Amino acid sequence: MKAAARSLFGRRARLRWIHLILGGALAMPYVLVGSVVISPAVGSADVFGSFPLQLASFGVGLPLAAVTSLFPLTRPLESAAVRWLCGVDPDRLAFGPAATRGEKGRTAAWFTLHLGFGGIIAGMSLALPPFATALIVLPVLAGLDRDLLDLPEVLDHGWALALAPAAGVASLAALAGCAAGCGALLARWAVPLLGPTPRERLAAAEARAADLAVRNRLARELHDSVGHALSAVTLQASAARRVLDSDPAFVREALAAIEDTTRRTVGELDAVLGVLRDGDAPGTAPAPTLAADLDGLLRRTRAGGQHVTATVDTDPRTLPPLLSREAYRIVQEGLSNALKHAGEQASVAVRVALTGGELEITVENPVTGPAPSRTGGGHGLRGIADRARLLGGTATAGPTTAHTWRLHARLPMKGPV
Repeated sequence: MKAAARSLFGRRARLRWIHLILGGALAMPYVLVGSVVISPAVGSADVFGSFPLQLASFGVGLPLAAVTSLFPLTRPLESAAVRWLCGVDPDRLAFGPAATRGEKGRTAAWFTLHLGFGGIIAGMSLALPPFATALIVLPVLAGLDRDLLDLPEVLDHGWALALAPAAGVASLAALAGCAAGCGALLARWAVPLLGPTPRERLAAAEARAADLAVRNRLARELHDSVGHALSAVTLQASAARRVLDSDPAFVREALAAIEDTTRRTVGELDAVLGVLRDGDAPGTAPAPTLAADLDGLLRRTRAGGQHVTATVDTDPRTLPPLLSREAYRIVQEGLSNALKHAGEQASVAVRVALTGGELEITVENPVTGPAPSRTGGGHGLRGIADRARLLGGTATAGPTTAHTWRLHARLPMKGPV
């Protein structure tokens, strides 16, 4: 009983009723135009004095409504009304103008149904409540002068007066039921008629995929640049603090490396934030590459006290720009992991070589603490794997002995096939 009452008079039913009343209001101009057409056809100026002529005017006005629904804003406005008043999930609706012939046809069908059902329910909402109220209070007025009330003869019977209130309540319940039923039908038909087409769903999916790809790329850039900088600066500052009094030259070198690292990182961070602010607009600083900054990356890492040996068996200037950039990030992340897990004064071996049309990158270091995780929290290693996969290559990382960690990446020179 409670569920039935909620379906007829609950919040959703009331909002859908309002949606139908709005449809009736929108239908009125078309009914007036229809009456102008019907009046000379039947030779009567009083169209609204005849219920059949009113229906005829309504029938003439609905095709006119279908034609005007081709206005570009019809679908966005109707979708917004359906979202807020009919309780339809916005992800299942299209809020852009109808573009194709099929979209325009479905929009016209929806607009005609909305105005058609809305006109009927709005008319019932205007006529039935006063009639039902009169029936409900009729027994109270039965003692008045019948000639004054001008009641039909059937109400001279006692049983008719007794049933009048029940008939009034039934009329109101019928109105609520019709409104709830029409609202439910419109809500069900809204998705196939106002929902996105396969073309629009594909475009939306591609837009979400592109946005996710940009977010993932920015996350990798932030992790690799800022994460490495923080690890390097921490190690450099720690090493400088320990030899502050005994080795001023090393302290000066470490402070210079800290300054250089932070300056470069601020530039890279500004570039990433520029992408966030301006979409695809480039930032103020170019992304570092092997050709431009491999020597600087090794120098800044050595300034923290680590012994880094590098073997470069190819000229980084001959590498494609994209490959050079991604390879730089892979080397940077390998050194960052070494800073975190190999400990200070550790020896790190870096090798960059061109073998069989592929660029091979190897970073080996001892492990004195917890090894980097290849799953779960290993965001840097997962980023390396993503970078290699996007270039059509592979990347592996793991222990080679009990105390040695090895990162190995193979990147094809020609990119993904």
